[in-house]
Amino acid sequence: MTTGQPTGRTILITGGAGFIGSHLADALVADNDVRVLDNLTSGERANVPDDATLIEGDLRDDATLERATDGVDLIFHKAALVSVQGSVEAPQTSHEINVDATLEVLEAAREEDARVVLASSAAIYGHPERVPIREGDAKTPSSPYGLDKLSIDHYARQYHDLYGLETVALRYFNAYGPGQTAGDYSGVISIFCEQALRDEPITVHGDGEQTRDFVFVDDIVQANLEAATTDRVGTAYNVGTGTSVTVRDLAETIADVTDSGSEIAHTEGRTGDIRHSEADITTARTALGYEPTVSLRDGLERTVAWLRKRE
Repeated sequence: MTTGQPTGRTILITGGAGFIGSHLADALVADNDVRVLDNLTSGERANVPDDATLIEGDLRDDATLERATDGVDLIFHKAALVSVQGSVEAPQTSHEINVDATLEVLEAAREEDARVVLASSAAIYGHPERVPIREGDAKTPSSPYGLDKLSIDHYARQYHDLYGLETVALRYFNAYGPGQTAGDYSGVISIFCEQALRDEPITVHGDGEQTRDFVFVDDIVQANLEAATTDRVGTAYNVGTGTSVTVRDLAETIADVTDSGSEIAHTEGRTGDIRHSEADITTARTALGYEPTVSLRDGLERTVAWLRKRE
């Protein structure tokens, strides 16, 4: 079981200027020596807490990684190319950033005997045979991105089995929250919220009956902190809420939360879109003490408040 939040540790967060990484840095910086390694291609310098040390650079640069990992006790590896479509268009680049760089991180961690908490993804399951999805269910990723994440998920556990390195892989479902901005490849919630705030049509692909398990960033941070202190290492855990909602219902809730006049517009379905996704979080509950606390409506209200403040 978890023993609480890390304190007095030297911690590296790769991708720590990004969406999830910056929330994690905020949670850790008061009680730890926190370093952030980020190339700032998608992350922002302003996201890094003042008391954290920012190392601007690329994971694939040996000298940069050696500097960032020197003397660390714990690594949260969040840096990635988080784009399914981008991975389809450039699979080799996706592999270099998501797999090759992760191997470098694991090797550096082995040198330092540092625990690694690694960001895996529900994308490893592909089109699930059933929902809710359990950790042991079939893994048939439908994109190079999903295959990359499956590779590093396996590598993390292999490094524990072969070398005794303390690793935990966290398989995130659909993350959302303040700090996630709408773009070509970002989460559907940030896109829907920005459309609603502008009173533009909320664009739902297909019939909107596809389901997703949306997990608020604070709950993802909680799972990371628990993974950093658990003795149940060398394994992987689903991180979601254990509940799902249709995309159509999500759009209607966002329209209500934003008090928007937006209509919901259905567009052509996307080729290869997964129909249903929902996490079985029994293992994370039992082994980590993980318990999501933020309801979808509360999370949406907090996300919308952040977007309004930013505007």
